[in-house]
Amino acid sequence: MSDPDNTKARYIMIGGFLGAGKTTAVAKLGRYLLDKGLRVGLISNDQSTGLVDTALLRSQGFDVEEIAGGCFCCRFNSLVEAANKLSESTKPDVFIAEPVGSCTDLVATVSYPLRRIYGERFSIAPLSVLVDPQRCARIFGLVEGRSFSSKVCYVYRKQLEEADLIVVNKCDLVAEPLQSRLLSTLRETYPKTKVITCSAKMGDGLDHWFDEIVSGEPALSPTMDVDYETYAEGEALLGWLNCTVGLVGEQLFDANAMLVEFADEIRNKLSAHDIEIAHLKMTLDAGDEAGNLSVVSLVGSDDTVDLRESLHDRIGGGELIINLRAEAAPELLGEVVKQTLDTCVRAGHQVSTEIVHLEQFRPGKPEPTHRVAIES
Repeated sequence: MSDPDNTKARYIMIGGFLGAGKTTAVAKLGRYLLDKGLRVGLISNDQSTGLVDTALLRSQGFDVEEIAGGCFCCRFNSLVEAANKLSESTKPDVFIAEPVGSCTDLVATVSYPLRRIYGERFSIAPLSVLVDPQRCARIFGLVEGRSFSSKVCYVYRKQLEEADLIVVNKCDLVAEPLQSRLLSTLRETYPKTKVITCSAKMGDGLDHWFDEIVSGEPALSPTMDVDYETYAEGEALLGWLNCTVGLVGEQLFDANAMLVEFADEIRNKLSAHDIEIAHLKMTLDAGDEAGNLSVVSLVGSDDTVDLRESLHDRIGGGELIINLRAEAAPELLGEVVKQTLDTCVRAGHQVSTEIVHLEQFRPGKPEPTHRVAIES
């Protein structure tokens, strides 16, 4: 830890666009710190409630507080309250915070205010921004493929611009020639930023990155210029859907195969409308004592469905959580999910379904609680 008397808790924020692999990275970092004998508290964040990320992290034994209804910048006081709750229960040496994947300007609206207002409590780590290399390569024009409109890309690029560390995740999925071109492009575009590679899923390159954020210091750079109108318009182009569904099978069924089929069907329906998926993530919890989950992830409409975690046996029912973000009208996302429940789950797997929670919306305009500007 960088604080010499070790009286301050370390605050680590891991940002990055939707689908960059932040939750996997947060879990690996949390386990890394626990293995070093440190107490760890996690803070997840979303525009709404019913998060796959929270369910997934809790299933792995972490203490997690969830902040819903806006990003850390707009819910700054809630962020501090979440830290206080964790401090009462876990007394963490390290807080790991995962902000909403469509938010930017986190240094000016979160890191600097924490340092200025609560500097006696927190030691602030460098801001890491993770990227999915395939998506990043498409946004920078290195490969062809479906991407986002210019205002959504504005948010994406601003996330990279404010990073202390750009972390190219999922490096195991990208061939060397493209990886080299992408790293060169990022280093040329952001010459003052350290660019590193890793695979959070496979564990490659993590120790080097973790050393940087556990012991390093953030740059005290001039505050990044942000056009908040463009930022708000870009964020509002993304449709947001959080859905919780109760499932009961007529007989035991293969939940892993069902989730993969479900994700494929959502992707196919949205692709028919020429819609780019920012991230689709689902968990199915059988509610057994083992606490195992089936987890699938899909990043981009041209990507393949990734079964991240599997249930070991067929199950009779459980709770399905769906988080879908795409550049589309939220009403369309809701229709697609409901249609897929009908055609894929009920018909294909003889499973009755009950939607117990459904929210579909566009994020509101970001209005930070604090914004600390540092002049050049």
